[in-house]
Amino acid sequence: MRASRLFLPTLKEDPAEAEAISHKLMVRAGLVRQLAAGLYIYLPLGLRVLNKICQIIREEMNAIGAQELSMPVLQPAEIWMQSGRYESIGEEMFRLKDRGGREMVLGMTHEEIITWLASREIRSYRELPQVWYQIQTKLRDEARPKSGVLRTREFIMKDSYSFDTDAEALDRNYQLHIDAYNQIFKRCGIDFFMVDSDPGMMGGATAHEFMAPSPAGEDEVALCKCGYAANVELARSVPGHPDYPEPGGEEIATPDARTIEEVSGYLDISPDLLVKSILVITDAEPVLAMVRGDHELQESKLTRAIGGFRPATREEIRDITGADAGFIGPVGLDIRLVADESLREGVFVAGANKNGYHLQGVQPEVGFRPEWADIRRVKPGEKCPICDQSEEGLRIERVIEIGNIFKLGTKYSKPLNATYLDETGKEREIIMGSYGIGPARIAAAAIEQLADERGIVWPAAIAPFAVHLVLVQPQDSQQAAMAEKLYADLMGAGIDTLLDDRKISPGVKFTDAELLGLPIRIIIGKRAVAGGRLEVQSRRSGEEYQIDPGEAAEKIGSLLAAL
Repeated sequence: MRASRLFLPTLKEDPAEAEAISHKLMVRAGLVRQLAAGLYIYLPLGLRVLNKICQIIREEMNAIGAQELSMPVLQPAEIWMQSGRYESIGEEMFRLKDRGGREMVLGMTHEEIITWLASREIRSYRELPQVWYQIQTKLRDEARPKSGVLRTREFIMKDSYSFDTDAEALDRNYQLHIDAYNQIFKRCGIDFFMVDSDPGMMGGATAHEFMAPSPAGEDEVALCKCGYAANVELARSVPGHPDYPEPGGEEIATPDARTIEEVSGYLDISPDLLVKSILVITDAEPVLAMVRGDHELQESKLTRAIGGFRPATREEIRDITGADAGFIGPVGLDIRLVADESLREGVFVAGANKNGYHLQGVQPEVGFRPEWADIRRVKPGEKCPICDQSEEGLRIERVIEIGNIFKLGTKYSKPLNATYLDETGKEREIIMGSYGIGPARIAAAAIEQLADERGIVWPAAIAPFAVHLVLVQPQDSQQAAMAEKLYADLMGAGIDTLLDDRKISPGVKFTDAELLGLPIRIIIGKRAVAGGRLEVQSRRSGEEYQIDPGEAAEKIGSLLAAL
C-alpha cells in the first residue's frame, strides 16, 4: 500500500478525553474515530488489524472442527423471554418494536438464537457433537463507555457454541477451546493467563476468563506463583488471624465513631477485630451481610449467596435495626444473617444496634448464628487457598478481559427445548458450552502491553503492515527507483508493505513511522543510495541491520519470522 493513497489521519496530540494508552494511540495513529460515546469507526489501518486478528481466530477455530455461520443482530424478543433473560438482563439490552408492533432486541450475545437453531436442526445423537461459531457485531447499552475500544456500546465478537450429548463430551469441547484460545493469544503476541471466573448472566456451573495484564484493565485477578488464578469476583484466600480477646458481649460507648477506622481508633484495637455489617434488601427480605473489619464485601459473591439485592436506605436501616449505619450489628437482630467465613472463629467488636454504642467480646455461633459463605474480597499478600506456601502470598493485578468460556449445561437447551434422541430413542436435552473472544480488546491489549513513549509497537502477526518502507525524498529519482524496486520485491514475496511515498517532510514521516509501530522499518535515503545498503530497524528491539537490496526480501522475511 502506498501512503500517498492511504487514508492516514495521524495526530500530534492525544485526544482530550482519552485516559488509556490504547485509546490515545489508536486515535493518534489514525486507527479509529469516535462517532459517539461507545461508538467507533474503524479506519483502514484499524480495520486491517481487526481483520488479521479475526483471521487468526478463524484458523484456530477451524482447526478444532468449528464451523462458521452468521446470525442476525436483530432478534425477536420472545426467544429471550423464553430463556428468561429478557427481564433479568435489564437496561443493558437495546429493545425496540418493528412496524408491526412486534417486540425485538439488538443482540448483545447469541445463546438464545443458536439454541433456537439447534432445537430445530439437531434430532439425533448421531448429529452430535457440533461446534458452531460466528464473528459478529454485538450491541450493549453500556452505562459508562470509556477507555476507547475497551468498553463500547457496539463491538465485534467471536462467539462459538458447542453441542454435546453429555458432560464428558462437553469437557472435551471445553478443553479444545482452551487449547485454541491459548494458540490464538500466543499468535497475537500478547501476554495472558486463564483464570477462574463467575458465570454471571451467562449462567452455567463453570466459567473461565482469559486476561491480558494491563493497568488500563477494569477487571482484577488474584494470582499465586503456584498457578492459582481467579477473578477477584470469585477468588478465595486464607487470611491471617489476629490475637482475639476474651468473649464477653459487653456494651461500650463509642460516641461519634461510626466507620471501621473511627471505631478501631477510638477503642485502640486492630480493624480485624471488628465486624463490618452491611444491611441489604432482596426481593424477599432484608439481609445483614458481615465481613471482618479489615475486609471489603465482594458484591458478586454476596449475589451468589442471596440473589439480587440493593443497599438499604437510611430509613430502612433505622426501621429494621433501631440504629443508624455505623452502629448496626448481628446480635439481637431477627433477620437473615450472612457472615463471611473469616468470622467463623474469633471474638469481635460489633455494632450494638444502638446509636453511639458497640458490643465487645461478640462470639459467632454464640452471640449470633449466621449462614456462612465466602463473601469478601481477597487482599494482596493473603495466603493462596491452593498451595498456602508462597511467602509473598497472592498478588492482585489489573487486567483486560480478552476471552471467556462457559459450561452452560442445559441452561438454554431446557427452556428452548433443544433436545436429541439417544441410542435408545429417549429424548434428552443437549449439553451446551459458550465461548467468546473480543478482537478489538486483543488489539487494545497489544498496544497497552507493548507501546513505548514514541508510539505503538505491534506484534508482527497483527500489525496492519509488516514493513514500513520510508522513502525520504520521493523527488529524488535514485531514491524513488530504489524504493520502488524494493517495494515490488517485498510485495512479490508476500510481505505486506507500506511505502511512505508522501511528499512531506522527512521528520513527519519518521514521527509517523514511530507512531504507527510497524514491526520493520526500512529507510531509503541518500545513505542507502550512496552505500548500496538498506538501513533496516526492528521497531520493538531497536536493533539495526545493514542489508543488501538484492537479498532484502529473503532477509526481511527471516526477520519477521523471528519476531
